[in-house]
Amino acid sequence: MQVNATVVEGLRREFQVVVPASELDGRLATRLNALQGEVRIKGFRPGKVPVAHLKRMFGKSEMAQIVQAVINEVARDTLADRGERAAQQPDFQLSEDEGAAEKVLNGEADLAYTMSYEVLPKVELADFGAIVIERPVADVSDAEIETEIEKLAESARSFSPKAGKAETGDRLTIAYAGKVDGEAFPGGTDDNATVRLGTSQFIPGFAEQLEGMAAGEEKAITVTFPDDYGARHLAGKEATFDISVKEVASPDALQIDDELAKRLGLESLEQLRDVIRQQVQTRYGLQTRQKIKRQLLDQLDSAHSFELPPKMVEQEFDNIWRQIVGEMGQSGRSFEDEGTTEEAARADYHKIAERRVRLGLVLSEIGERNKIEVTEPEVQRALQAQLRQFPGREQQLVDYYRANPDAIASLRAPIFEEKVVDYLLELVKVTDKSVSPEELMKEDEEDGAAAA
Repeated sequence: MQVNATVVEGLRREFQVVVPASELDGRLATRLNALQGEVRIKGFRPGKVPVAHLKRMFGKSEMAQIVQAVINEVARDTLADRGERAAQQPDFQLSEDEGAAEKVLNGEADLAYTMSYEVLPKVELADFGAIVIERPVADVSDAEIETEIEKLAESARSFSPKAGKAETGDRLTIAYAGKVDGEAFPGGTDDNATVRLGTSQFIPGFAEQLEGMAAGEEKAITVTFPDDYGARHLAGKEATFDISVKEVASPDALQIDDELAKRLGLESLEQLRDVIRQQVQTRYGLQTRQKIKRQLLDQLDSAHSFELPPKMVEQEFDNIWRQIVGEMGQSGRSFEDEGTTEEAARADYHKIAERRVRLGLVLSEIGERNKIEVTEPEVQRALQAQLRQFPGREQQLVDYYRANPDAIASLRAPIFEEKVVDYLLELVKVTDKSVSPEELMKEDEEDGAAAA
């Protein structure tokens, strides 16, 4: 067997591999001899099937398995001998000569092919002690708790039917039928819709035109869908709606007392306040975690510079791009609607792909050097969390994860990342900064897209 390096440039490696037909034939003979004691063929006693007959029956299929095994062995041994780690599975290109593959399987020619791969770069880790992170912290005020309780009370507010005209704050039960260019459109009809006057739950101008109507009245109104409306085929279009009011109801007094808490499954208003405080604190804590993690990743990204495996970057870019194009297709929006061009968007998302790959390699190196591992119980907890999102399909999902190692890896990856982040937060300098709830909850630009 000959394995000759033909390209060693940067992270790219390429080899010309030749495995003599005689070596393959020797492996085939060993395999066929083993088959003598395994197969049962009509007309032959067990263990007495001639090897020549076995070769005629199974030679080509067995040789195909041998070829695949040899290719895998060469890749594994080459990487081990060179002390390299492939960024992805090596690529294999067999000879393009007509009939070459068939000749190899028939034992008539050497196995000759090109093996190529990209190696993982050497990552020199920065001094984590030089990283300084500002942790934003917001206090939960009593006023905020009361505001949250008022929102709950408002959502649970009861209404009583009233005679007379609808006013701001009233709730109308209506039937409506909408048309665009004289044609009905999907989702434009409802026989029992509720509209609260003074809210923005409908198209701008819709609820406002219902003010002053009474139960039993009918009216035709005209509205224009916003230019950024989610359904692209309706965006910017003028529509008419035939309205029939079934009931007008006025809001009852806002109820904020123990009875409200009991309606929500709690014992008292004080307990409701405690629950809401805990919920808000949890929400703030998650946002704080997100922001300090973003700062950490930003500084890790800035502190590390090394050549990236091009195929890893392209694969990450393809994943991002499919998601972006899919979301735009569903919303009916274009790059022009987003104030950019496809070329500029590709360039921006390619940079994000590079960032993700770079940070992934840095975090992986940190985890490996410090023996940070994801335990099986942690994976099982993540799996159970996934299953809870799809009630009734649990077994189907379990079977899917069992049959797909990549799917299990997708459960491990975020757990590993969080554990490495926890490890780093013990090493870097973190200072607390008191901020307002509004400042804390404000989303950073490109927070989701640029994260690792």
